[in-house]
Amino acid sequence: MIPFELEQPRTLKAALKLLDAGDPSVRVFGGGTALMLMMKAGVFQPTRLISLRGVEARYAKVKKDKDGSLHIGALITLSALGRAAAVKKAAPVIIETLQTLSNVRVRNVATLGGHLAHADPHMDLPPVLIALDAQVVTAAAAGSRTLAVADLLTGYYETALADNELISEIIVPSQQGRRSAYIKLTTRTADDWPTLGVAVSLITDGNTVEDARIVVSAATEKPVRLQTAEAALRGASITDAVLARVGDAAAAEAELVGDARGSAAYKRELLRVHAGRAVRKALAA
Repeated sequence: MIPFELEQPRTLKAALKLLDAGDPSVRVFGGGTALMLMMKAGVFQPTRLISLRGVEARYAKVKKDKDGSLHIGALITLSALGRAAAVKKAAPVIIETLQTLSNVRVRNVATLGGHLAHADPHMDLPPVLIALDAQVVTAAAAGSRTLAVADLLTGYYETALADNELISEIIVPSQQGRRSAYIKLTTRTADDWPTLGVAVSLITDGNTVEDARIVVSAATEKPVRLQTAEAALRGASITDAVLARVGDAAAAEAELVGDARGSAAYKRELLRVHAGRAVRKALAA
């Protein structure tokens, strides 16, 4: 590694002042799990790193609001998120997803904000958060803004964040009346990078689906909602034939990419089968 400066601000405001929108070699990190790998591989050579580990503790906590929404600090570690009682009660699909997200060593260090800002399409939580209609709150010297997680992730390792903008909070709206699930398919161990990820969130009236969100990831350049597949579910009573139509719609709609974990054609067949299975899993939640 080449030498670099390390800044350790004590407040988020101080950290923002250290950012330089005109210098792409300056990086902020929470846990640094992805950043350190990139530096060791020589993919990224920073001139300055800004550690957020010392900023206000409130950015690493979970709060449940009166309206049932969860306000999650961006610096909470994935392990702490997985132990949060408020999250387990309000959005148990997040807890379940974290059980096979990488490994405990990574989860003990990696932060939720970093997980999202890294924008790796193989990450497990982004499709789940999109299915839950979650938002991120950002911070910058010019002020804050709120945008949907779906709008944050713009492409392969790309986000809508400006170079001098940070994620400060993640908001998960009340999931009252919703049932959600995530299916992760891997080619090796359960905690490996997914070959395909499918997140589903439903509102039902008896056996009839009133609203559906279906998100595919890992096999795509970014997590994507499958609106044609969602439309095939809305107003329908769940039968094997309906789920088959959902799977066909998902496979036809998604723009899939091949990689070392499988060809695009292989992933398309996985999606065709597992879109319906994810719906079944959500119904059983």
